[in-house]
Amino acid sequence: MATLTMYPAEERLTGATRGIFNLYLITAVVLFVLMMIIGVSMRMAQAEWLGLLPTVFYQLLSMHGAGMVGTMALATTAVMWFFLRKYVRLHLWAFTANYLLFMVGAVSIIVAIFVGGYGALWTFLYPLPVDSMGVWTKWSAALFMFGYMLIGLGSLLFYLDAAGAITRVYGNLGRALGLQWLFGGTIDQNHPKAVIASTGMIIANSLGILAGEVVLVMSLINLFYPQVVLDALFAKNLIMWFGHMYINATIYMGVIAVYELLPRYTGKPYPISRPFVWAWVISTVFVIIVFPHHLLMDYAQPRWISIIGQVISWGSGFAVFLVTAYGALVNVYHSGIRWTMPSKLLVLSMFGWAAGIVPAILDGTINVNRVMHNTQWVPGHFHFYLLLGALAMALALMYHEIGARAQTPPNSGADKLGFPIYLAGALIFLFGFLDGGHSSVPRRMAQHLEAWTFTDKVGSVGGILVMLAMLYFAIRITAGLLKAPAGGDGRVSATDAAG
Repeated sequence: MATLTMYPAEERLTGATRGIFNLYLITAVVLFVLMMIIGVSMRMAQAEWLGLLPTVFYQLLSMHGAGMVGTMALATTAVMWFFLRKYVRLHLWAFTANYLLFMVGAVSIIVAIFVGGYGALWTFLYPLPVDSMGVWTKWSAALFMFGYMLIGLGSLLFYLDAAGAITRVYGNLGRALGLQWLFGGTIDQNHPKAVIASTGMIIANSLGILAGEVVLVMSLINLFYPQVVLDALFAKNLIMWFGHMYINATIYMGVIAVYELLPRYTGKPYPISRPFVWAWVISTVFVIIVFPHHLLMDYAQPRWISIIGQVISWGSGFAVFLVTAYGALVNVYHSGIRWTMPSKLLVLSMFGWAAGIVPAILDGTINVNRVMHNTQWVPGHFHFYLLLGALAMALALMYHEIGARAQTPPNSGADKLGFPIYLAGALIFLFGFLDGGHSSVPRRMAQHLEAWTFTDKVGSVGGILVMLAMLYFAIRITAGLLKAPAGGDGRVSATDAAG
């Protein structure tokens, strides 16, 4: 069971460990700001407030898609590492290698886009990266895909180290996931939720990343040896398996912050239960096989795969979300929680996850998908659970950690202003996308008709507010992380923190 001690000694970071963790978080918040600037620039271009050439727009879209997903993975990997290391012995070299490979991969992607002119978006769908009609060169496409391979390799190294550490403590991944309690037995209340969630993502995301590495190697071979022709539908399945799994893993790793931190701010235990174990087992399986809902419009796809994508779409996110949201609400109820920045962000993340699921499930329904999938409805739903869900979870840990350094939960006047600006801006930005989707405004188009620009303008205003709030968060978090830790043993009780 998660501790009720606000800043337990076993979480304290020192020396190189603190330095690497700081690099993760500071890099993440800086990249979030940069990716938001790119995102707002594209919305302003669609609103006709900013002039961008179509080639530049698609370069920015490629950078924003790859960069935002990668940065979210970097931030939530730090969340998983921070809490999992309390229960199993993780090696710092693996955590460091993941960061270094991420950075080299990110630089490769940046050079491919802004020097080489690559603009085939994050999906690198075969055969587009090769057949650019002279807009970009083969070396830029190769460098983009090579950058992806390095980032995936870093994640796999981290997962391999975590899997080995978990196995050494719990015997195997099945026991760590809680399979022994599915049909009976007394559940060990000291079995950490962080271990269950981490194990689920090690299993699921490792498979997704391996699928991505395979199709990246295949695509690179085709790029340099065109006589090796790929099956386009097979390649697309592997790409969507990789992409869908990778971005879903961010919120499943990020939610560990809710399990670990929320009880400290409420002062109430957050016990493990059989439904919780069932939910994580179901979600681990479902999230692996749900990706075909991205291929419902590919009529050459085998019918049985489309049926799986349709049926699993209705249940994939519900299980673990329902037990998490219910557990969080019960934990907050009558707790006398003190509303500091970490606690506000934790509760906001539950709202963002819940609200983001609804349009996603609607789009995963074939009759809706046929009309809505190539509209702004889709960026509306995934921006919803990323901005107000996964990012809020990561920010909650960041704020909690700067509170640990200062020995008091952060809640300055600027924080109190930044939070509502971020929330209001995000909602305006998101409903600009969702209303655009409702009005059948297409996505991925650099230039919009005049009739479409109203929602673009609304989205631009909201995006500017989010960007400004995130800029403040980045400065606040960076300054807090670089500050020398306060004295004391770090043991502030949850009762004291809850006021």
